[in-house]
Amino acid sequence: MASFSVEDFVGDGVLKDLLPNLLEEGWDDVPTLKVMNSEDMDAMKMTQQQKEAIEIRCYLHDRALMQYGDRLESSRKCLPELLSLSVEDLISQFHMKRGHIARFKDRNSSCEDPATKKSDAPSPSTSIKRTYQSITAKRMQSMRSRTFQDRTVEQALGDFKIDEGYVFKGIVAAEPADPRACGCVQPPPMVDEVAPYSAIESISIQKLTPDYKIGMERLVKTKTPPMKASDLWQNKPAIILCIRRPGCIMCRAEAHQIYARKPIFDALGFQLFAVIHEHIESEVQDFWPRYWGGSVIFDQGRGFFKALGGGKLMKEKFLSGFVFNPRAIANYKRAKAVGLKQNFNGEGEIKGGLFILGSGKNGIAYQFIERNFGDWAPLSEVIEICTKLQNQSQAPGASIKRSPQDSRSSSLV
Repeated sequence: MASFSVEDFVGDGVLKDLLPNLLEEGWDDVPTLKVMNSEDMDAMKMTQQQKEAIEIRCYLHDRALMQYGDRLESSRKCLPELLSLSVEDLISQFHMKRGHIARFKDRNSSCEDPATKKSDAPSPSTSIKRTYQSITAKRMQSMRSRTFQDRTVEQALGDFKIDEGYVFKGIVAAEPADPRACGCVQPPPMVDEVAPYSAIESISIQKLTPDYKIGMERLVKTKTPPMKASDLWQNKPAIILCIRRPGCIMCRAEAHQIYARKPIFDALGFQLFAVIHEHIESEVQDFWPRYWGGSVIFDQGRGFFKALGGGKLMKEKFLSGFVFNPRAIANYKRAKAVGLKQNFNGEGEIKGGLFILGSGKNGIAYQFIERNFGDWAPLSEVIEICTKLQNQSQAPGASIKRSPQDSRSSSLV
């Protein structure tokens, strides 16, 4: 999987000397760097070779082929020229594997959630565009379409827009439970009410890593002292991703596909946090910033994970939760197709999920529960909730539309 380390992204080629300037101008994380356009590059006084290097590396990053970045860049060929090369040339000149060549040649492919279909995306939303334009800083305002990038941030916002009249699944969302072992194995019961804000605001947490930036050590050596969870979203709304196990291939895939949309969440004013319930330093180092470039939080008391389960941990054995669960197996295959590595270190039976929180004491706006191992909160739903919250902060009195059966569960304004 393509790393979110900026140093890994720029490699050892012509972009390496630009790192100090990129940091100074605010292009200090990979998702933001990938939405540079020609005007941004001109402002950085990039040479044509550096522009072509950015183009190549963005293309490779989307396809998890960054191991070929330095070789392709050193050829002095632009991306269209490289794509026109024969299979034999790619093998002989760049030692590219045949399976990787198929991915490289497919201009429409990218290593993201295969369940997200561009063909299903509705037309761009004017309200989201306006939010995008009003929230972003100078570097974001200049982002327009690049000839070599599949989509800009603004287009991505439109792609994730949910049709007008859509009713959210509820403040508590989860994938359906499929029959297991011909009905012989019953899925565990799920809570259908949002966790009370009091269940999470006083959780004692420890910040293990900050947001990743250029030049930062891969892991902060001096850990921060324990703090209250509510301090995270005191002044700014937040997305809290509760990770079952950092080495899990499905958890890594979910974290990667959420953080890849960082420019969207930046534009909407949301922070990104990943919460783990077990601190194994080697696992944190492997997870951050390769699969997740946001802050990593340690929840030793597992308060967030208990809140997802209505006050108790949601646990399931490997046999019943995975081997006999066709949906979990499908989730594993979906993550495997993205091209991730995995390990089996640590506890992996405690299920996770996702919270969206308003700033201050506004409460929990959305709660997704990992019913089956590897369930992901739908990105379209997450982005739409964040958009509505951002709009709500500008227009007091507005509310999030929910289905009637879920209105009793709301704890948000």
